[in-house]
Amino acid sequence: MIYDALLGDPAVDEHLSDDAHVDAMLQVEEALARAQATLGLIPESAADVITDSTREDEYDLDSLAAGAAKAGNLAIPLVQALTANAARRDPVSARYVHWGATSQDIIDTATVLQLRAAVSLVADSLARAADAAAELAERHATTVMAGRTWLQHATPITFGLKAAGWLAALDRVHERVEFALDDAMFLQFGGASGTLGSYDDRGLELTALLADGLALRQTNIPWHAHRDRLADLACALGVAVGTTGKIARDISLLSQTEVAEAFEPAEEGKGGSSAMPQKRNPVGASVVLAASIRVPGLVATMLAAMPNEHERALGGWQAEWETLPQIVHLAGGAARHTAEMLAGLEIDAERMRANIDLTQGVSLAESASMALAEHIGRFDAHRVIGDASRRAIAEHRPLADVLAEAPDVMKHLSREEIARLLTPGNYLGSSATFIADALAAHATYRDVD
Repeated sequence: MIYDALLGDPAVDEHLSDDAHVDAMLQVEEALARAQATLGLIPESAADVITDSTREDEYDLDSLAAGAAKAGNLAIPLVQALTANAARRDPVSARYVHWGATSQDIIDTATVLQLRAAVSLVADSLARAADAAAELAERHATTVMAGRTWLQHATPITFGLKAAGWLAALDRVHERVEFALDDAMFLQFGGASGTLGSYDDRGLELTALLADGLALRQTNIPWHAHRDRLADLACALGVAVGTTGKIARDISLLSQTEVAEAFEPAEEGKGGSSAMPQKRNPVGASVVLAASIRVPGLVATMLAAMPNEHERALGGWQAEWETLPQIVHLAGGAARHTAEMLAGLEIDAERMRANIDLTQGVSLAESASMALAEHIGRFDAHRVIGDASRRAIAEHRPLADVLAEAPDVMKHLSREEIARLLTPGNYLGSSATFIADALAAHATYRDVD
C-alpha cells in the first residue's frame, strides 16, 4: 500500500507481507515433514522432497489468493500447490505433504513465527524511544516549563519531568509487549479436532519435535478455539500505541505556534505544506496519533473474535487474519516515529521560561497560598490568593505587585518572601527525585533486559 512507508515501519512490514506469510507456512510444512521423518511416520526421502518443494519462488501469490477465495483459507491452496510441486519431483513423496495436519495448525503456527519476527522489532523501537526519553529527562532535569492541566497553565514542572513520565510509560509498555509476545510463542498443532488422532500414540512425540524444530514452545493442549494469547498481545500493542499517542499529543501541542517549546527533528522535505512555505508540520506526531485512533478498534475486533464455536471458529478466527497484522503494522509505525521524534526533539528552553512568565506569577498562586495558609488557614488563604490572582489577570499586572497591596498578605509575608514563592524554580517539589528514580529504574530494566 502506498502509505505503508509513512504509517508503518518497513522492517516490521517485511515480516507481515503476503510473501512472508506464505514463507512462514512453508517453513511449518517443512518442519512438520522433518519431524515426521525423524519419528519414521513418513520416509526420509519424502521429507527431502517436501523440503526441496518449499522454495518460495515456486508459488504464485495471485493463484494462491484465488484458491483461498474458494477454499476459505490460504492453507488449502498452498498445500495443493506444495503437493503438486512435490509430485513433479517424486509422486510417491507427494503423498506425505501435510500428513495428518489441519489448515489451522499451519496458519496459526505461521502467524506465531511472523509475530516473533515483527513484534520483536516493534519492541526494539519502543526500547529506542525509551532510551531517547531517558536522555531528554537527564539533559533537561532543571529546564523549567509550565505544567499544564486542562490545557491551561498550572504549577511549573521541568521538561525533564515530562520526559521522565514518557520514559516510565515506555518502559512499562515495552515490558508488557515483550511479555505478551513471549507468552504467544507456542506451537499450534492438534489436527482436525485438536486430538492428534491421525497420529495414534505418536502425536505428543511429534508435537515436541515440531516445536523444537521451529524454536517454539509446546502447549499442554491445542489452542485452536482459545485465542487469549493473541488477544493479550493485541491488547499489549494497543496500550503501547496509546502510550506513544500520549507522547505525540504532548509534542504536537508543544510545537504549536503559540507555544513553540518543542519541535520534531528537522529534515529536508519533511513536514512541509503544499501551500505555506513557512510550515513545519509535526509529521511524526500525526502518524502516531493516527495509529492511536485506529488501533483501539482493531484491538476491539480481536477481543470480539474470542468467543469461538466449539473446537473451531466460524468467523472469529477468520476475523483475526487481517486484523492482527494491521495492529502490528500500525504499532510498528507508531513506535518507529516515536523513537525518531524523541531522538531528535528540539527544545527551546528560553521559550519555555518566557511562556511561564506570560501569567506574571499567577501560575504559582498555589505556592503563595500554601505559605499564607500556615498563618491564616487553608480556606482563607485560598480565598485571599484567589482574589488577588483574579485581580492580577484582570488588570494585567504581576501577582507579586497585587499581593503587595493586600493587607492580609503583607501582614504575614514579606516582599522578598513573595518573590521567592513566585519564582518557578523554587516550586518544583520532588521533581528531581521523580526524574532520578525513573532514570534509575530504566537503567536497571535495560540491564536486566
